[in-house]
Amino acid sequence: MPVAVIGGGPAGLMAAEVLSGHGLAVDVFDAMPSVGRKFLLAGRGGLNLTHSEPTDALLRRFGERSEALRDAVLAFDGNAVREWAAGLGIETFVGTSGRVFPKDMKAAPLLRAWLHRLREAGVRFHARHRWTGWTGDGALRFTTPAGETMERFDATVLALGGASWKRLGSDGAWAPWLQARGVEVAPLRPSNCGFDVAPTAPGRSGWSDHLRQRFAGQPVKPAAARHADDSGRQQGEFVLTDTGVEGSLVYAFSARLREEIAAHGQATWLVDLLPQHTQEQVLAEVSRPRGPRSLSTHLKSRLGIQGLKMALLHELLAREQLEDARALALALKRLPLVLARPRPIDEAISTAGGVTFAALDHRYMLRAAPGVFAAGEMLDWEAPTGGYLLTASLATGRAAAIGVLEWLAGHETAREG
Repeated sequence: MPVAVIGGGPAGLMAAEVLSGHGLAVDVFDAMPSVGRKFLLAGRGGLNLTHSEPTDALLRRFGERSEALRDAVLAFDGNAVREWAAGLGIETFVGTSGRVFPKDMKAAPLLRAWLHRLREAGVRFHARHRWTGWTGDGALRFTTPAGETMERFDATVLALGGASWKRLGSDGAWAPWLQARGVEVAPLRPSNCGFDVAPTAPGRSGWSDHLRQRFAGQPVKPAAARHADDSGRQQGEFVLTDTGVEGSLVYAFSARLREEIAAHGQATWLVDLLPQHTQEQVLAEVSRPRGPRSLSTHLKSRLGIQGLKMALLHELLAREQLEDARALALALKRLPLVLARPRPIDEAISTAGGVTFAALDHRYMLRAAPGVFAAGEMLDWEAPTGGYLLTASLATGRAAAIGVLEWLAGHETAREG
């Protein structure tokens, strides 16, 4: 029974592995010249495969979609990801943050071993085949360098990604084709993204020219942050950009910040510039007499505040606040950054939105399109960085492939009957 997998990212390749392992003929189609391009990009800074935390804690990282993803992730959790990588000859280790990486920190060796195993299993790859929907009689339509072609299969797994990093193949172009078939698709939105700041003074579009020209591209660390209601405190670092902020600490808050902006037009993000100090310690140091020393010299000597952190205080606080010990101490622990908008979706690490779980049955098959299954980031879920995105992509690719096997077996039984 021939099966098409459209999309050569982690979800699609995992689906191909499961299907070919059960003896099915599998053809993988991808619009790019080679598969796994976003996977390789993710590995440039060290491929974060999964996270070592207990599975229940890992599931909570998916927020409102935890229950929808529960069965798939329980069946292929962080430990299973590590065992799978070991089966490809890739040794992994747990970093100090609990994140799991290949021992050599690289994505390419894992991808090469994976593709070799898939080819040995008979999987056929078709590069530069951009899926463009269905023909009127249900065949798959592809645009290729040689022109348009139509293909027919007994089942199809769609693993087309979201809409970030268009140059690597994920552009969200599939959404209207599925909607035309009656599939519910939630709007695609940026996730794990940077944000533009609201103007910090009248007449500005964001940061001052001085701050942008002097400090854009520099990290703010160590730091911690929380929501405006004081919830969700996390420690880490972020980067000042030409238009706002980005980086791992920002990404951890991006889903809620995005929704607050959508609801209220802006969101306030509270930054702790001195996470290693208590509020009382900061107030005590700020209140010490500084004599003839400037404020900058005083904060540098007493609290280590200098450079970008000092510049942010001058950017965001009025003179009266800088001169008031209590106001300054509060700002050092709760500096409010008002964010105006998320960065464009193509700049985001991942996306929210996509095919809703209500549009799928328990086999990850589209209710409106029997024989068509969906997996990976094109589904309506999101998660922070930390290995969660890749874990869920692999888990849903596996779950969709098992769904294909179940559905095909049912059809075969019906034919025999």
